[in-house]
Amino acid sequence: MITLTIQDVSRQSGLSEPTLRYYEDVGLLGPIARDERSGHRRYSEGDLDAAQVLACLRAMGVGIEDMRTYQANRRRGHAAAGDQRDILLRHAERVEEQIVTLHVHLDYLRVKAALWDARDRDDVAAEAEAHVELESILPRLEETFR
Repeated sequence: MITLTIQDVSRQSGLSEPTLRYYEDVGLLGPIARDERSGHRRYSEGDLDAAQVLACLRAMGVGIEDMRTYQANRRRGHAAAGDQRDILLRHAERVEEQIVTLHVHLDYLRVKAALWDARDRDDVAAEAEAHVELESILPRLEETFR
């Protein structure tokens, strides 16, 4: 049986060693076997696979509770397919909302930069145009703060 150190799993999963320990503490990983002599963690290939899944979920902004449910569903296999789909679709909706918000923020930043660029060039017409665009963006920007 192949065993991996915490450093190996950290390097291969992209999760830091403290994160791996935390995920074990909160029940997302493991229990992780220990070397009888040193007490150091010894990860299996299955543990590495679970860590890589968690790294992907974390990178997408999935929260701890959904990670916990996702991992439990993985152990249930095909019987949990619908539940897995639902977790991912709920998160996809949150990501879509974040994208909309980020687009509004991007529009605001670009218009503000255009405004300052117009001022830098002493272009009164371009500055006035930027103000008009800014006024159209402000209601959408304010909505993102609610």
